[in-house]
Amino acid sequence: MKWIFVSYTVPSNPSRGRVFIWRELRKLGAINYQTVWILPYSKDISDKIQNLKKVIENYGGQALLVEGKVLNKEVEEKILNAFIEARNKEYTEIIEKCEDFFKEISFEIERQNFIFAEVEENEEELEKLKTWFKKVEKRDFVNAPLKKEAIDKLKKCTRLFEEFSKKVYKEAQKE
Repeated sequence: MKWIFVSYTVPSNPSRGRVFIWRELRKLGAINYQTVWILPYSKDISDKIQNLKKVIENYGGQALLVEGKVLNKEVEEKILNAFIEARNKEYTEIIEKCEDFFKEISFEIERQNFIFAEVEENEEELEKLKTWFKKVEKRDFVNAPLKKEAIDKLKKCTRLFEEFSKKVYKEAQKE
């Protein structure tokens, strides 16, 4: 497998540069392995890393970018497992937020709080969950095991939301 290895330094002050670069690497799905950031090679990621190198230099830093292969299969397995673990952590967060969404819908049904404002609020939350999932899925090149569970939970969120919306609509028709 071909990889992109990134090593960089940025002045410690101001800290926003370091934080920005760290966030951008994480958004791309990079993992930090033994002081080196690693990403699977693709033309798209390579272009984005080249742009990030310019940002690093604009913050007064330096970057070393290397495309290559890991020479030791055991180390490559560890790297792949680190990617799986990173994506599974993200999917776990999504799954937990879906569970919160289930509780919120149940709470509103128990209270019989069938108002349009709740539909809007829950629709926004559902869209946030879906957007978040798409971001994680985009950087999940290893097809992490918890992806399927996250998909199932999002489908359940959608079903519950649709059922709740119908109840709110029915209540509005009574008025």
